[in-house]
Amino acid sequence: MNYLPVCKKDLEERGIEQLDFILVSGDAYVDHPSFGISIIGRLLESRGYTVGIIAQPDWKDLESFKIFGLPRLSFLVSGGNIDSMVNHYTVAKKPRSRDYYSPGGQMGLRPDRATIVYSNKIREAYKDASIILGGIEASLRRLSHYDYWDNKVRRSILLDSSADLLIYGMAEHQIIEVAEALESGIEAKDICYISGCVYKTADISSVQDYIILPSYKEVSEDKIAYCKSFLSQYENTDSITAKTLIEPYGNFYVVQTPPSAPITTSEFDNVYSLNYERNYHPMYEKDGGIPAIEEVKFSIISNRGCYGNCNFCALAFHQGRVVQARSHQSILSEAKNFVWEPDFKGYIHDVGGPTANFRMPACKKQLKYGACKDRQCLFPDPCPNLDISHKDYLSLLRKLRNIEGIKKVFVRSGLRYDYLIHDKDDEFFKELCMHHISGQLKVAPEHISKNVLEKMGKPQKEVYFKFTKKYADINKALNKNQFIVPYLMSSHPGSDLSSAVELAEYLRDLNYTPEQVQDFYPTPGTLSTCIYYTGIDPRTMEKVYVPKSPHEKAMQRALMQYRLPKNYDLVKEALMKAGRQDLIGFDKKCLIRPRTTKREAPEKKAPEKKKSIRNVHRKKN
Repeated sequence: MNYLPVCKKDLEERGIEQLDFILVSGDAYVDHPSFGISIIGRLLESRGYTVGIIAQPDWKDLESFKIFGLPRLSFLVSGGNIDSMVNHYTVAKKPRSRDYYSPGGQMGLRPDRATIVYSNKIREAYKDASIILGGIEASLRRLSHYDYWDNKVRRSILLDSSADLLIYGMAEHQIIEVAEALESGIEAKDICYISGCVYKTADISSVQDYIILPSYKEVSEDKIAYCKSFLSQYENTDSITAKTLIEPYGNFYVVQTPPSAPITTSEFDNVYSLNYERNYHPMYEKDGGIPAIEEVKFSIISNRGCYGNCNFCALAFHQGRVVQARSHQSILSEAKNFVWEPDFKGYIHDVGGPTANFRMPACKKQLKYGACKDRQCLFPDPCPNLDISHKDYLSLLRKLRNIEGIKKVFVRSGLRYDYLIHDKDDEFFKELCMHHISGQLKVAPEHISKNVLEKMGKPQKEVYFKFTKKYADINKALNKNQFIVPYLMSSHPGSDLSSAVELAEYLRDLNYTPEQVQDFYPTPGTLSTCIYYTGIDPRTMEKVYVPKSPHEKAMQRALMQYRLPKNYDLVKEALMKAGRQDLIGFDKKCLIRPRTTKREAPEKKAPEKKKSIRNVHRKKN
């Protein structure tokens, strides 16, 4: 075993007196390329730097941050693979019962706002230490942002953390450039020339080609100013077209340099060929391991970035809109190594990324001129310049399923149906249904209402219906009994009770009751969150209806599961408020029946059997 050092004893065995970098993470240590902290650690190690990991330190004990002493170059701090507040709380702001990134799924092993807490504890332990932030929590909170849990605009996390520098995005380019700068003697707080970074300064006289954003004071007091600031950030996420963004804070500034360029295929391959153990550290064995490894251990990441750019998704802010892909050779090599793993049963669980069927940039223009600022590639309709082809992805899947020792290769998530349905060549669609689905295909129409879909940045329902019909037709031709499981969302900006009722009617016609309901979660870095907070679409400055009260959100959720007896009162109230009393009755189109008096109560019937997921889309198609 060759895990990165996690204790002083590991340093002694390696003969290391002082580490170059110490990584502090809110996640347990899983040495796998699905975990950002491991990628950064292994990448630095491959360049000759010594690296240690302090995983989930006890933030109440200062000694937890001193186990390695002071690093020669810097502490690198991350909240983990998920924003710590999202990790801890549901959209209803109730504590979650399980942390998949902690030993045995145990909660309570990281603090709220982990990046801020860890950084401040390091500053307390070592006043003059170099501290650099990274990871999703820092990346999406790099400038002023609305915080759902505090229900207010918070300032840049760089300031609240007392760190010297923030790296945003996927960071492979930046971390090496930053390491080289530190090695040359430049202090972290003085690094101001590297793309994909955020720093604090009192002097912006040397900054060029920039946009001055509204000040923190303005955006925290004025929602119009907040919209303007967010729109500037939203339009400057591409490495080719973006400008430097400057956010004033009284007598100093927070400066965001343009995003780092996407990594090349060879760089991507290199990242995934590093010396990972591909499992959690053995120290967690006694606690039952780390649950998060289960879904990714035998899955393959083939790409990153997404030009689908749904309004409720923060990918454009973190990974960017330009799709980057690994080579077939790199992916096949990873898959062949699976076969030698003792617990591999012959099944690759998934092959994809944020969007499984994106394997190339949206168009040739994007490579030269960057992603368009004023339009989306698939919404409201596919751009005429969009390259729609599944040939490369199909070729990859064919090669994977022909590897000796691999029984099945699944595509389980992230399939963009509104891209697939526009491919004139049906070959991929047919082979997807024939070889790569385990009875159910999960796709994300998200809603049915025109108004809601427009605010989501999703195509209209007719596109989804066209896809489901074609899916059913192909499966029928193949004599396969496979179905679609739709991901749907309630309470998104734009969704009033009428829209929620429309979605319930669709589920009625589908004869489907979702087992779980996803309520819109206002996380930092998304257009939808900006609309949620301000009630304004920053692109048009038009007002948007936003369901915010817990009671209305509960009604919208209940409508999606109107068949459940516990939801009866909420469903009835929602239908009455929406003026849809016509859906309360005994007609087959009604959602619920009126409650009868004891005298009029009908004879009791045997309880209806639970609807099988296999009925999904049967009636519709």
